[in-house]
Amino acid sequence: MNEAVKRNLLGLDAQALGRFFEALGEKPFRARQVLRWIHQQSESDFARMSDLSKALRDKLAETACIVAPAIVGDTPAEDGTRKWLVKVDGANAVESVFIPETARATLCVSSQAGCVLDCSFCATGKQGFNRNLTAAEIVGQLWSANKILGVERKTERIISNVVFMGMGEPMLNLDHVIPALRLMLDDNAYGLSRRRVTVSTSGVIPGIDRLRDECPVALAVSLHAPNDRLRDELVPVNRKYPLSALIAACNRYLEKAPRDFITFEYVMLEGVNDTEAHAREAAALARRVRCKYNLIPFNPFAGSGYKRSSAERIRRFAEILQRAGVTVTTRKTRGDDIAAACGQLAGDVADRTRRSARRVPIKEVHA
Repeated sequence: MNEAVKRNLLGLDAQALGRFFEALGEKPFRARQVLRWIHQQSESDFARMSDLSKALRDKLAETACIVAPAIVGDTPAEDGTRKWLVKVDGANAVESVFIPETARATLCVSSQAGCVLDCSFCATGKQGFNRNLTAAEIVGQLWSANKILGVERKTERIISNVVFMGMGEPMLNLDHVIPALRLMLDDNAYGLSRRRVTVSTSGVIPGIDRLRDECPVALAVSLHAPNDRLRDELVPVNRKYPLSALIAACNRYLEKAPRDFITFEYVMLEGVNDTEAHAREAAALARRVRCKYNLIPFNPFAGSGYKRSSAERIRRFAEILQRAGVTVTTRKTRGDDIAAACGQLAGDVADRTRRSARRVPIKEVHA
């Protein structure tokens, strides 16, 4: 059978893989065996799956395949961060980023090629939207990372944390994101804790509610502004789902979330959203939902029109939040020398949105 028409098993969660084996006339437990081979052993050759009968291995070779998207670029940073360029088809490539730390190893994965949301400070948004990634293309980023790192370090399952903070809006691709999440959580696959898998959203409320009901993991919200007027400019999806509705959705999510707080991501833009008045507004939002703030120094890219807030301005913003009893961290910038830091994932792309030509950045400098 031509590989193009074979079933790619890489993106099938336990339930879907069980149905596949049932259609083959095989016992359901075969799904568990094959899940372990694919995701724990990073195996793509059915012939080497030694606890399967030869007849089954031959049948699988005829009807199925295990194919991850190709890694076509591998760029290391001085701080140990590593960016992979992942080719998903003849026209599109996405990026995933490996972030090693002392106590954990995090992989930042992409869920779409490009992004439709056009946040004003994000390089990915300038690429426009091309297509959703399949579950195999999403989990394939994790599969490939573990395989590459495992060979280099002579060990298995390197990645301890996964964050959906790469290219795209995960809540607009949940038909594929949810099966990928289930594989990440499955003890027969990657066995990650729900607390160690984080989905980030710009505030797509129907997606937040669906994720809550079907596969709740840690949730991060790209907030970036403490009031609707400013957020309408920075994060245009706010015009459809304003802050009052977003806070209500976050509170609903907390009913089933593995963590008892929502992380609010807040990119620090000089003179735009970083004043003391903004910090007080951000603290007021925190009284309406259990949350913590993650302040992110802006990572510049060509044509953005923004500058990074000064270290002192970020320190003062954090201090105001802390005095109000809000938990706050300031993200250490990783991988900015290889354009792998937050908001930089896009590669060399044309500005398909033309937003930079039609927008004058808001300046809110009054305290």
